[in-house]
Amino acid sequence: MLIGVPTEIKDNEFRVGATPSGVKEFVRGGHAVLVQRSAGAGSGFADQEYERAGATMVDGPAEVYGEAALIVKVKEPEEPEYELCRDGQLLFTYFHLAPDKPLTDAMIRAGSICIAYETVEKADGQLPLLRPMSEVAGRLSIQEGAKYLERPFGGRGILLGGVPGVPPATVVIVGGGTVGTHAAWMAAGMKADVWIYDKDLDRLNYLSEVMPPNVKTVYSDELSLEYAYEHADLVIGAVLVHGAKSPKLLLRDHLKIMKRGAVVVDVAIDQGGFAETSRPTTHSDPVYVVDGVVHYCVANMPGAVARTSTLALTNATIRYALEIAEKGEQACLENPELTRGLNIYRGKVTYKAIADGFGYEYVPASEVLDSRRLP
Repeated sequence: MLIGVPTEIKDNEFRVGATPSGVKEFVRGGHAVLVQRSAGAGSGFADQEYERAGATMVDGPAEVYGEAALIVKVKEPEEPEYELCRDGQLLFTYFHLAPDKPLTDAMIRAGSICIAYETVEKADGQLPLLRPMSEVAGRLSIQEGAKYLERPFGGRGILLGGVPGVPPATVVIVGGGTVGTHAAWMAAGMKADVWIYDKDLDRLNYLSEVMPPNVKTVYSDELSLEYAYEHADLVIGAVLVHGAKSPKLLLRDHLKIMKRGAVVVDVAIDQGGFAETSRPTTHSDPVYVVDGVVHYCVANMPGAVARTSTLALTNATIRYALEIAEKGEQACLENPELTRGLNIYRGKVTYKAIADGFGYEYVPASEVLDSRRLP
């Protein structure tokens, strides 16, 4: 199969869909790879490294999309790329369609086969392709939150870990999954006072066993969250509903009880955000203020640490990408994990949460794939 790796065009997105090592794996598997020139530059991978791995370098996205049967990238297609996506072309990337109707409509019109990293799911519910970027985003959320707590950035002027004689910041993390866990470890390591909220008692029990003493686990309900918001210096939104829009757990009214200069980092913004006042921002314009509370809602946070993120992502995606390259759409029929990752198939919405959210007809992935089963 001919595989294409385009340059990412989202604001300050420096990651790339495949490393030179990933390209080498494709070539070893008997596949040809087109890589857009400078696609890997933001992650520190030179064109020459791709060429040595066996890739053919091309000048622009039109050639990549126009020739490749499988596109492997990092972020969802941006508007200039909509018309480049073709009928029957396999797109393997983070889509986050649930909060984005224009993108969903564009992919339906294109007739492409959209396999979303974030909904590839194992039988036990694990999300193997979302996990590495969730780990990065969780850790980065504390790094960014600590920065925007500084007074020159509009924050309260709080040092996250405090100093002897001065108490540390209070960090409230809403959601105890992968993002929340890694945020808690990072904040705890910086000596903050950390409160992590979740509704899953088994998860809270686990976290209470593995976290250091400065992390407290709390059952999440309306009153406990109100108390948390009132006392927080930094709030991390780390909630996730698989493939669906995030629930709104930080309401506009909650901002009235928060400290002026407190910071909200909404890691859930890719899925619509956990805060009622959240809207997507970019690395070039990352924050805004509502009712005295600083909001950081960058929709591609891991792109800021592109080399780490690209290496971690390719480590996770390459085996699935190789399977798709070998079998085409048949891979989604044979591998249940990829079946769950199929969001749109030749104009049909095959992921229920997306169909329900926009009022589209839902067609189970198994149904459309069975109808086109290869001999």
